[in-house]
Amino acid sequence: MVPALLLVALSFSAGCSQDKQKATVVMPSLPPGTSIAVAPPINASGSPDLDTVKVADLMASELSSFPGIGVIGVNRVLAVLAEQGVPQIVSAEHALAVCDRLGADAIVVFAVTEYNPYTPVIGLVAELYRRERSQTPMDPVAASRMARPFPMPPEETGLRPWAQVQRTFNAEHEAIQDEVREYADTRDANETPFGWRKYLASQEYYLRYCCYSVARELLQ
Repeated sequence: MVPALLLVALSFSAGCSQDKQKATVVMPSLPPGTSIAVAPPINASGSPDLDTVKVADLMASELSSFPGIGVIGVNRVLAVLAEQGVPQIVSAEHALAVCDRLGADAIVVFAVTEYNPYTPVIGLVAELYRRERSQTPMDPVAASRMARPFPMPPEETGLRPWAQVQRTFNAEHEAIQDEVREYADTRDANETPFGWRKYLASQEYYLRYCCYSVARELLQ
């Protein structure tokens, strides 16, 4: 896996500008001190190699990097699901029930819709629910066209997420490479021989970037 990813990373032009972009601090639109639980994602990619608990841990780690956000560990969510005898979140109501059980202010539920570690390509769809149940009004038509990170309940309840994101990250696209470079400038990329390209050379690092990007959109 790693050699193929290294080939992608090293195929970029050596003459690309190395000028750093000044990192922008993202301030979440949630109140300071908000605690967010992270549920394990559904593997909708069809890949048997995806470690969903690892992806959830990466999402939790990236969420915790935003100012004023506290994160409840994935293991605690897994413990609640185990008590309930289910492997994953199955509905919006279930998400809020788990949120209440944990005493969290909000919960992120998501799914991995694409997983190709050799290009690499990652697809993610995520929703954030708040305990107040006074979710931000969303366009029902637009929302219906987006994938959901869990099966829809038999009857539509009208409960909508506070925020919803659906993205596909293809490392061969220039726009994604630019985003990765900007993200790397906020991390320790320059301490390695690969520089910012290490986030393309390693599937785990690339997943981390994808989780950060989705978390940022959810919080904004």
